[in-house]
Amino acid sequence: MEYRELGRTGWKVSACSFGAWAIGADWGTVDDKESEAALNQAIDLGVNFFDTADVYGDGRSERLIARLKKRNPHIHVATKAGRRLNPHTAQGYNRNNLTAFVERSLKNLETDAIDLLQLHCPPNQVYYTPEVFGVLDDLVKSGKLRYYGVSVEKVEEGLKAIEYPNVQSVQIIFNMFRQRPAELFFAQVKKNKIGILARVPLASGLLTGRLTPDTRFEGNDHRQYNRHGEAFDRGETFSGVDYDVGLQAVEALKAICPPGMSLTQFALRWILMFDAVTCAIPGAKNQAQVDENFKVSDLPPIPDDKMAQVAAVYDRYIRRLVHYYW
Repeated sequence: MEYRELGRTGWKVSACSFGAWAIGADWGTVDDKESEAALNQAIDLGVNFFDTADVYGDGRSERLIARLKKRNPHIHVATKAGRRLNPHTAQGYNRNNLTAFVERSLKNLETDAIDLLQLHCPPNQVYYTPEVFGVLDDLVKSGKLRYYGVSVEKVEEGLKAIEYPNVQSVQIIFNMFRQRPAELFFAQVKKNKIGILARVPLASGLLTGRLTPDTRFEGNDHRQYNRHGEAFDRGETFSGVDYDVGLQAVEALKAICPPGMSLTQFALRWILMFDAVTCAIPGAKNQAQVDENFKVSDLPPIPDDKMAQVAAVYDRYIRRLVHYYW
């Protein structure tokens, strides 16, 4: 496992870290015993950073991670806050609510201090409200948080967030189907020594190469009920890419996949070719997915000609659909 520095925290975290949404909810049936086996397998492979949120299974994911950290106190745990708001408005990101969300996560995680708290894709106005970041500063001073960062929908939100001096990390969608962050944004985060967590690294499973036009998802899987942002942010599910167009692009990517790599590994290794990225955070619901996802930093670098071919696939199929929206 390769380890990379996370912002200015002093932590070195696994280049492939564990995204814990799927073990909480919204990805079909989930079994806690299978989830715990997957988490333990990730530890065995050298994963030391786990990303969760208070709304993943209404705390289910946080509680699973809490049990894991009891057995493995060396790991770093990031969680997120804000999506418990209903309605989800900028005004809800106030001292009382944020403090309550933090207290709830502290209880779920069975800890006195959260390693890294991230605002959970808040409304755009929040990034222009310094008082919100002042609340986070106060929570750090009080010992409830060690560090904080943001999870964003848009590059522009990330650029605004890193103007706040104590933001340590930005979580953003970055994958073969969402390449815009590699432009101006990555240069700015490197300049400011900000950690980048590449979320939705497999475009909700499209980039595994295993989905087909006939694939059917369970009713409690967001890939069934949120394809066009019906339930939450447009652009999250399948990275905002039309499903059928995404499948066409996947076929083109399969044709250029290096020997010895699955398409999943190709997609994850591609992300790690960008040195601004601290870690990719794929999910895993079982040990087989862990084995495939978390060994990629040990794979050889992707040659320049393959990187250029990925860019060409993006330009042909994907760019017009997503590039200037997020």
